[in-house]
Amino acid sequence: MGRDRAGAGFCRDCFNPVSDDHRRCPSCRSPRLIRHPELHALATAHLDCDAFYAAVEKRDNPDLRDKPVIVGGQHRGVVSTACYIARIRGVRSAMPTLTALKLCPDATVISPDMAKYAAVGRQVRELMLALTPLVQPLSIDEAFLDLTGTERLHGHSPAYSLAHLAQDIEREIGITVSIGLSHNKFLAKMASDLDKPRGFSVIGRQETLGFLAARPVSAIWGVGKAMQAELAKDGITMIAQLQTRERSDLMRRYGTLGTRLYHLSRGEDARNVSADDETKSISAETTFDEDISDYKALERILWQMSERVSLRAKTERLAGYTVTLKLKTADFKIRTRNASFQDATVLADRIFSAAQPLLKREATGTAFRLLGVGISHLSEIDPAEAEVTLDERASTRAKAEYAIDRLREKFGKSAVERGLAFDGEAEED
Repeated sequence: MGRDRAGAGFCRDCFNPVSDDHRRCPSCRSPRLIRHPELHALATAHLDCDAFYAAVEKRDNPDLRDKPVIVGGQHRGVVSTACYIARIRGVRSAMPTLTALKLCPDATVISPDMAKYAAVGRQVRELMLALTPLVQPLSIDEAFLDLTGTERLHGHSPAYSLAHLAQDIEREIGITVSIGLSHNKFLAKMASDLDKPRGFSVIGRQETLGFLAARPVSAIWGVGKAMQAELAKDGITMIAQLQTRERSDLMRRYGTLGTRLYHLSRGEDARNVSADDETKSISAETTFDEDISDYKALERILWQMSERVSLRAKTERLAGYTVTLKLKTADFKIRTRNASFQDATVLADRIFSAAQPLLKREATGTAFRLLGVGISHLSEIDPAEAEVTLDERASTRAKAEYAIDRLREKFGKSAVERGLAFDGEAEED
C-alpha cells in the first residue's frame, strides 16, 4: 500500500510510481502514466471491453490486426460492432452493412459468433470477480465494480488493482479494456469513455462539478437527440446551465426526468454496485445512428436482438414466459408491447416469432430510433429440457436451434448461418 501512495501516480505498463513532472515512466519509458490527486481514494469503477466483438475476431485472426473489421449481418444486415479503424471512417453500430461498406469498402465483414463472445465475456468476468465480489454486469462486455475494502486484501489501492486487471485481461485473454474510476456509477461510466481504447480515466470528487459543467447535455445518460432538442428550446445546451436550475423548476418543465437531470448534472448518483440483484428480465436493445421506419430493416434488427437475448438466457439457464418489444420513436416516446407463452422459452426463434407480429403492428411508417426485445417472468430451467411441451413442429425447430448452438460452440459462428426464422418466411442477412 505504501508503494501506491509513494507518488502522484504510476505507470500502467510496469506499475512503478511516477511523479507529476514525469512525461514517461523513468523505468520502462512508457507514456501510459496515470496520475490524479484522488487516484488512490476512489473505488467505484466501470470496465468496458474495447470494440468487443471485433477485438475477439482480430485476436483469433492476427491477419486482421491492422485492418478495418465490421462484425454484423452480411449484405442487408446491420453492424453489431466496428473496430476503431472502421470507426475512424465513420462506421457505427446499428448502421446498415451496405452503408458501412460505402464508408469503408476495404473492411472485412464477419458474422457475429455470440457463443464465442459469451465465452470470452465469462473469462473477463472471472478475472473481475477475482478482485471483488461486487461486480454488476451491464452486458456481455461491460460491468461496474466496487472495490471498497479490497485494499487490505490485495495490498494495493483499487486504482492499482484495476490497472493490473486491465493488463491481465490483455495478456491472458487477448483483448483490451477501458476503465473509468470515480466516486459513483454515473461518473465511472462516463470516465470509461474518455480515453478509448486501452484507457484509464479518473473523475474525482473535487472536480465533479467543473468537469460536468464543460460538457454538453448529451453527456448525461438518457439524453438523446429528442431530449437535446427539447432542452435547446429552453436555452439549455450545456450541463453548466442545468447546474444553475432549481430542482423544482426542472421537475415542472420535464417531469420525473427533471429530477434525474438535476442530480446527474451535479454528479449525484446514489445507486450501489450490486451483484445480488435477482435477474427480473433479460433484454437486448440498440439505438440507431439514424431513425429507421422500414419494417424489413427493423425486422432484421429484431432477429439479431432475439439471438442475443436467447444466448444470455441459455448461458444463465433462465427461460421467460413473457416477451416484450420495446420501441422508441424519433420524438423520444417509448412503446412497449407484450406477448406471453404458456411455457417458458429460451429460443431465439420463439422470442422472435412472438415479437415479430408486435413489430409489424407498430412499424407502419413511424420512424424509430431504438429497438429492443426481452423476456421476463423468468424461471430456472435445464435448457436441454426447456421445450418438452412444444408440439411436434415446434419441437423440431427447438432441436434444430440447439443443434446449431452446439455446432457454433464447437466450430464457430461461420459453421452455420441462420436466417430470421427457421421456416424460411423471412429473408436472411
